[in-house]
Amino acid sequence: MLHVGGALLALVQEHGPAPAEGAAEHALTPFSINPGLIIWTLVIFGILLFVLAKTAWPAILKQIEEREHRIKADLDAAAKANAEAHALLAEYQSQVAAAKEEAAEIVAQARAAGEKVREEIVAKGRAEQEQLLERARHEIRLEKDRAVDELRREVVELSLAAAGKVIERNLDTEADRKLVREFLASMPAHKG
Repeated sequence: MLHVGGALLALVQEHGPAPAEGAAEHALTPFSINPGLIIWTLVIFGILLFVLAKTAWPAILKQIEEREHRIKADLDAAAKANAEAHALLAEYQSQVAAAKEEAAEIVAQARAAGEKVREEIVAKGRAEQEQLLERARHEIRLEKDRAVDELRREVVELSLAAAGKVIERNLDTEADRKLVREFLASMPAHKG
């Protein structure tokens, strides 16, 4: 604008009225007031303003409005993206919470299943232990009965041998053995 003002000043000085003889001493400075210069400056400013209003001003307003629409669209898109991000975050947090609950439930089920298996193993072990003890008791009874039977046979044989020596005859018949067995069977059994 300073260049335009300087150019106008030079134009007015060239084409303007010739200074009077007394005015030669009074030279124009940038701070001196010249009514002709003010009028021409206002006329040129008005013309420039009119030209700008007809040509440049609508283009500038259009650019400003387009920029305003772009900024508004960008802000809307950012708000939408922010809302979507919050929704995704909430969904993610929900999924994490559900996964934690599911994991806790799986752990609880695994503990319960492990406890059940442990109880079954303990019960099975106890049952096997009882079976082994019962089998051992049965075998002990069988061995005891065999030993008692064997001892009775030996007692019968020894009794017969002793009785044979006493009566000097050999009691070897089956009838004599039956007699001794009946006698031993009638005696109370020794429990031990």
